[in-house]
Amino acid sequence: MGALKRKKAMTLFKRLTVRKSAAIFLGVFGVIALICVFACQQTAGVKRSAATAPKAGSSVAKKAAKEGVSAGLSNKHCVFCHPQQPQTIEAKGGLHKTEVDCMDCHQEHPPEGVDAVPECNMCHSGAAHYDLEGCSSCHSDAHAPLDLKLEGELTEPCLTCHQQQGDELKEHTSMHTELPCNECHSSHGEIPDCMDCHEKHTEDMDYEACVSCHPVHMPRVVTYGQETPSRYCGACHGEALDLLKANTTKHHDLLCVFCHKNKHKTVPPCYACHPQAHSKAILDKFPECGQCHSTAHDLKG
Repeated sequence: MGALKRKKAMTLFKRLTVRKSAAIFLGVFGVIALICVFACQQTAGVKRSAATAPKAGSSVAKKAAKEGVSAGLSNKHCVFCHPQQPQTIEAKGGLHKTEVDCMDCHQEHPPEGVDAVPECNMCHSGAAHYDLEGCSSCHSDAHAPLDLKLEGELTEPCLTCHQQQGDELKEHTSMHTELPCNECHSSHGEIPDCMDCHEKHTEDMDYEACVSCHPVHMPRVVTYGQETPSRYCGACHGEALDLLKANTTKHHDLLCVFCHKNKHKTVPPCYACHPQAHSKAILDKFPECGQCHSTAHDLKG
């Protein structure tokens, strides 16, 4: 009886072992099969994506890139990777701050798009200045478009915007005509003090006093108001002013600009103030006033 029981137990153990081994084998096989199916699906998906994706640089890719950049995005997203540019625009952006946002200019973004930095003429056209080449040689930072870098001797590029000043320099030649614009304007919008190059006529003169007589782009066209003090004139016409100061006639009390009105080198005739000062007989005998009265600055009675 004991031997029979042991034989039955061994038989049952063998059956259970075979069933367990078969179950383990089927489980492992199933897992492997699932992995293979998943891998095949993924590979097929990648191949389908690669086959249907637009090539970089194609019109479809550019359109997709533009839509991808603009759809659902705003300036606040750009600042995550580009923190400095929004700060620059806020401080110095000009119309690039008020009229456009990031996506208006940057319509593509790598890797989908290859033209992340646009050409300036995408927006700027229709004027002589926009036909110049090498915008970035002066406008080095598009986020601060008026913060210009002026290097070398520049004149013609400046005059495409500042035409009036160029016309004045050409029509009224002076030493200023021979200078490049950035000799005086070393940075865009800078207005230098005249005394950086020129000596004062008098110690109390300032920039405003200088330009009240000398327009900077045609400095030899000297004009002035009727309150201009005679000491300004005397800096160049010292002899005439000394004679006038020493004179005891009514001319002594007059400003230079009373007779030499409005424009430099104006010399009025005496009868502008003294009509019919003498009879015709005297004037026939002495046709020139100075024959008796010397000069207006050293008037003789």
